[in-house]
Amino acid sequence: MNSLFCMMFNRQEASRVRQEFWTAFGKYMSPILSSEGSKVNWINYHTGVKDVYFRMDASNGLTSISISIEHNDPGIRELYFEQFLEFRTILHATLEEEWEWQQQVSINGRDIGRIYKEIQGVSVLNKDQWPDLISFFKPRIIGLDDFWENARFSFEGLR
Repeated sequence: MNSLFCMMFNRQEASRVRQEFWTAFGKYMSPILSSEGSKVNWINYHTGVKDVYFRMDASNGLTSISISIEHNDPGIRELYFEQFLEFRTILHATLEEEWEWQQQVSINGRDIGRIYKEIQGVSVLNKDQWPDLISFFKPRIIGLDDFWENARFSFEGLR
């Protein structure tokens, strides 16, 4: 059924619908403060650590949220990944679920480390499924923020 939605939209329309979703999600999340009590841009969350990102992706039929370790130096990327492994139990406890761990994966021709959770069968192009997407992203990005409030200090020394 998701492929039907893809066929109904040309690239520009699909891009517009995706942008509408992220705008709506941003507005929905804007009143929610970070775990430190400050205003945060949930869509473009800044970890404060170079080459470590929290990414949310809603593509056709595949939705994911991830911690993305994107340093160009494989040794530093591995060091960051190992540091996350030290916090694995705390991360999973904070998120109240286990995530997938990939020390090295090639995405768009670039090697990264990735810790992620995904769901399938939900399309951002189907506005009826937006509540499902929001229900997926909201608790996880808030959980990542809670986790990061304490964990980030361990990464700042690795730069």
